[in-house]
Parts: sequence; C-alpha cells; structure tokens
Amino acid sequence: MHIARVPALSSGPLKVLFVTLFRHLTLLKPKPMTPDYPDLASMQSALRQCRRCLDAGHDIRSQPIFSGQAEARVMVIGQAPGESEGPTGRPFNGSAGTRLFDWLARAGWRDEEAFREAAYICSVTRCYPGPNAKGRGDRVPSAAERALCRPWLDMELWFVQPELIIPLGRLAISLFYPAKSKLSEVIGDSSVDAEGRHILPLPHPSGASRWLNKPENVGRLELGLHRLKRLKAELSL
Repeated sequence: MHIARVPALSSGPLKVLFVTLFRHLTLLKPKPMTPDYPDLASMQSALRQCRRCLDAGHDIRSQPIFSGQAEARVMVIGQAPGESEGPTGRPFNGSAGTRLFDWLARAGWRDEEAFREAAYICSVTRCYPGPNAKGRGDRVPSAAERALCRPWLDMELWFVQPELIIPLGRLAISLFYPAKSKLSEVIGDSSVDAEGRHILPLPHPSGASRWLNKPENVGRLELGLHRLKRLKAELSL
C-alpha cells in the first residue's frame, strides 16, 4: 500500500516531528479491493503461471517464487528472488537468506524451518530479474515490472491479513513509507498502518548492499532487531 509523500521540510526538530506524525496519524486508508480469486490457494495457482512480465518483453529468469499460507501472521517482503532461488522455488534460499535468518534468530525465531512454515515470504516482484549489468548484485526490477506484479501483493495482503510486515530493503520499504525516505530514517523504526498492521523495516540482507558497511547503520539494524524481538513478544508470534 502506498501512502502520500511527506512535503519537503528543512532539517531539524520540526521535520522529525512532522514525519513522526505523518507516519502514525495520517496514513491514507487504502481503497477497498475485490480479489480476482475466491481464496489464496487459487490465487497462488494463477501466480505460479503468471507471464505478465514475459509477455510485456521484460527479461526475467525464473518462475514466480513465494511461500506461505493464509494463516500466516507474519509477512516478509523482499525485492525480488535471487539467482539461487530459481532452481529451488524457495524464497531466500541463498546467502541473503542465511543473513536474514541469522537476524530473525537474534529477534527470537531460532528455527528457520518453523519460521518458513509460519510466515508468508514474498517480494515486490516474483521472478529473478537477472544480474546487474554493472556486475554487482541483481538487476533492480523496473517500475513497469513492479506495476505488473503489484496486484499479486495486494491480493496476498488481502487474503493473509498479516499482523506484522517486515519489508526488506529500499524497494519493499517504499510500499509502506514515503518514497523518498532514507534507510537511515526508517531502519530501527516501526509503525502501524491504516489496516492496523505493524510495519518493521529492515535493510536488505543481500551481500551486494553496502549500507551496513557504516558502523552507525549497524547500530540502526541492532535497534530494528531489538524492536522486532519486542514486537514478537507483544504479539505472541
């Protein structure tokens, strides 16, 4: 769900106050939607056969990848599947997953398989987009690809109704925070959206991300994991 952007303000206490109020008080209520499918299982069946990006001429390298059931209380949203996930069809199956599940263990989810069984794991786009032409990491899905994939996420949110959403990285975080928000402004923070869902952003666990190279950002991650552990306890997840 997109929310309105924060107007430009000069830096200082006023901006901090405005952004805080914006996040917690002025989230826009999403428009009611009617899913195209009667239940999550039928939607997932259609998603596995999706060819929207291929038919539009986009270069993708795998089938749609996601996992989870309608009973999930936690939803993890990444950017897009990585190369290692294509052959297995298993989200976060590579090195990014190793780091992610280390973070989750520190927040209290110590059993990876149990977390996978209990959570819904998906991404902004569902197919591996191929390598970055500049040679580091994966290609960032285009705005057109994201738009083609967005209805699937909207329906998943509608069917699953998660209590806690963990968006990973800038692309996923932008679904819930103003588009120009910096990671340093939101990592370590949490909010509640108009649907009453807790949103707790984390940096993307990909090794291609340099954000955690800065010590101050490592501190923000630690704060985020502390908040996540506290939310896990509060919600009895």
